[in-house]
Amino acid sequence: MSRIGKLPIALPKGVEINISDKNVITVKGPKGTLTQNVDSGISINKEEDKLVLVRATEQKRHKAMHGLYRALIASMVKGVSEGYKTEQELVGVGYRAANKGQLLELSLGYSHNVSFELPAEIKVVTSAEKGQNPKIVMESCDKQLLGMVAAKIRSLRKPEPYKGKGIKFTGEVLRRKAGKAAGK
Repeated sequence: MSRIGKLPIALPKGVEINISDKNVITVKGPKGTLTQNVDSGISINKEEDKLVLVRATEQKRHKAMHGLYRALIASMVKGVSEGYKTEQELVGVGYRAANKGQLLELSLGYSHNVSFELPAEIKVVTSAEKGQNPKIVMESCDKQLLGMVAAKIRSLRKPEPYKGKGIKFTGEVLRRKAGKAAGK
């Protein structure tokens, strides 16, 4: 049995689960609503305040899907009850971030500003305090979407290894390289 797949998913108060006949699961909570299609080889059983996933056979494909869908559904449950948050820093002279609603305006050292339209499911806050790097804080109930958007923003100016300039996640440790040798 899959170590991850066999674990039951606890349902916190305020979270509603709806499982349709076509293996479509809908999770509804205080932070939002998420939907996921589940493979036909995986069945979902609802017991009081728990969800248990059971696979149909011991095929390698079903074993792989068992843990995958358990992890996806657990992330959905956590997302609609608590939500997910990611913070990014802009490290570099003159780097700035500002948001107008769902439009993120970034000044990243290019000849032009970069405009980035965020999906409606993501809430964004930018802050720039004196003496600290500008920050972008994003919150959402969808872990997959939040991670994808954060990675796309980071790809606009990845941190370089010599000075560390670029967009990095808060708390991320960058591997730095030594510069040129001073002289012979």
